[in-house]
Amino acid sequence: MIINGSHLNISTTPDPADAVLNRPPWVTTTLGCFLIFTIVVDILGNLLVIFSVYRNKKLRNAGNIFVVSLAVADLVVAIYPYPLVLSSIFHNGWSLGYMHCQISGFLMGISVIGSIFNITGIAINRYCYICHSLKYDKLYSDKNSICYVLLIWALTVVAIVPNLFVGSLQYDPRVYSCTFEQSASSAYTIAVVFFHFILPIMIVTYCYLRIWILVIQVRRRVKPDNRPKLTPHDVRNFVTMFVVFVLFAVCWAPLNFIGLAVAIKPEVVIPLIPEWLFVSSYFMAYFNSCLNAIVYGVLNQNFRREYKRIVVSVCTARIFFQDSSNDAGERLKSKPSPLMTNNNQVKVDSFPVHFTNPIPHCLLFKT
Repeated sequence: MIINGSHLNISTTPDPADAVLNRPPWVTTTLGCFLIFTIVVDILGNLLVIFSVYRNKKLRNAGNIFVVSLAVADLVVAIYPYPLVLSSIFHNGWSLGYMHCQISGFLMGISVIGSIFNITGIAINRYCYICHSLKYDKLYSDKNSICYVLLIWALTVVAIVPNLFVGSLQYDPRVYSCTFEQSASSAYTIAVVFFHFILPIMIVTYCYLRIWILVIQVRRRVKPDNRPKLTPHDVRNFVTMFVVFVLFAVCWAPLNFIGLAVAIKPEVVIPLIPEWLFVSSYFMAYFNSCLNAIVYGVLNQNFRREYKRIVVSVCTARIFFQDSSNDAGERLKSKPSPLMTNNNQVKVDSFPVHFTNPIPHCLLFKT
């Protein structure tokens, strides 16, 4: 959850005249370039994730429904809030009006809480798949998985709506963002940090700890024989999602702990927090939205291969005119390859078919 590190008397209707900071040009340039990079990688990377799951049958499973949902959560901020923050950086203040400020802050919260809830859903899914594999197919049927994702987004909206009634969506000039002003209520800030960050982190930690224990047992061959065996593919998928969780925790922990410290003792903590630390913690949290797609490409072979196929398809303008390469591969495996003869005959099901013009060899295997 985005936590405002100190109490600012800023009107809920942002006024650019009251939101101007005297910073060296290199600071705003650095923040702007950093955010531009985040936006570009966020959009391209998460679109690759969504298209990869859509195109590749091997990636279309119950676990990856949560991965697509997480990609959507990351895309939300890159499409609307981040560009507005970028505008504020280059204009040195908010000039887009009260309504855009409220929508931007609301969508920012939707993305953040949606991300942590989806990461929690992924951890529970991996835990059931590895530690309770005999019950997995029943628990995570296609219908149930879609219901779980819808439940995640419903809980996300419920978690954000109270901010609309307490007037906590305000512009903070230090980070050029319309964000959550939580320091006015210590109890509310503590509740937000606990339920939107600490509790989900505890659940995810428990799930992955149990999985790690089982993986160690398998490798040391002390696992009971009545449990299903883990394949290397299962372990790699688990490691991938574990890295996604660790990066999220690392990127968001500083901002949440700053908010928690401010909520407990604002008069003591606020003077001790330098502006550079607060701003850095914010932009490090923003940066997390573009990391997941990179992690999938680096650690997951199926995603990496599909990324390459999509990029090649886009570059050759064939993305909408060809089948998924893995589907074509399955067809090639299931059917014998046609053999060309010297007189340009192709023998299919014992019926010779004559062609007046030779067929280029590359077209026979085009996918």
